[in-house]
Amino acid sequence: MAMVTRNKAMEFKLYSPQARKVSLAGSFNNWDVKANSAKKDTKGNWVVKASLKPGRYEYKFFVDGAWTNDPRCTSCVTNNFGTQNCVVEIK
Repeated sequence: MAMVTRNKAMEFKLYSPQARKVSLAGSFNNWDVKANSAKKDTKGNWVVKASLKPGRYEYKFFVDGAWTNDPRCTSCVTNNFGTQNCVVEIK
């Protein structure tokens, strides 16, 4: 019997009312800042949804050309540049 793994729809949200452009990048999209653009709601939250397979992923927001960690993330790891990446695990 083959095991079926399903993608899980994940919502990522960042409050940044002054930002002009926000995207989500991480190990799930080869850190492509153009792959997952966020949309701004009326309250200043930027929201992006990503469909992820079970696994462990590192990610950051890319806000107006600068990397920004998710302030709601509770797990981070040091990356090769000496800064922190957020971690999300999908089960």
